[in-house]
Parts: sequence; structure tokens; C-alpha cells
Amino acid sequence: QVQLVESGGGLVQPGGSLRLSCAASGTIFSANVMGWYRQAPGKERELVAIMTTDGDTSYADSVKGRFTISRDNAKKTVDLQMNSLKSADTAVYYCRVYWSAGSYWGQGTQVTVSS
Repeated sequence: QVQLVESGGGLVQPGGSLRLSCAASGTIFSANVMGWYRQAPGKERELVAIMTTDGDTSYADSVKGRFTISRDNAKKTVDLQMNSLKSADTAVYYCRVYWSAGSYWGQGTQVTVSS
């Protein structure tokens, strides 16, 4: 059983920064994708940033240049550094790990950008 635990959400002013962390436990296939998605009220869940085991990344256009994803394969962790935050970034952020035979989600962490 794979479990993902997120941390680091909270309230921040526009222009501020936050760092989200996600730790996975359990058996995970060695070649996988870890990343972050978000869901704002009344909207569908969307991809924010993902990173493969080999280090390839993909970002939503709306966060390019502001967010940076990183991971530690040995520790099974993935982080999201979020800078220059905007009110539009307010959402519940979910960690996800997936491969050909499995997909797992964390419980989500709230990020609120407001003055």
C-alpha cells in the first residue's frame, strides 16, 4: 500500500513563497512520475508540475518561471518551491505518484494566497 503525505501549505501574501513537500511510503515501482496537482473551488483538478525518475519535468504554463519541482528518488520525496505567488494559485494541492500499473494521491494541502 502506497501512502503520500503532504506538508507545507498555508496562508501567504501575494508575491510570497511557500514550499510543499510530499513523502511516499510503501512499494513504488522504480520508474515513476511524482508531481503536484491542484484544485481550486469550482474548478477541475489540474497538473501543476511533474518530474520523472530520470529528472524530466513538465510544468503548467501558469506556473513556469515561478514554481520549481524537485525530488529525491532514494527518499521517495518530491517538493514544490512556489515563488511569486498569486491569488490565482489558491487551491488544494495534491501530491501524486504513478507508473504503468498504479496511481496514488495524497490527501491534499491547502494553499491560500491573500492579503
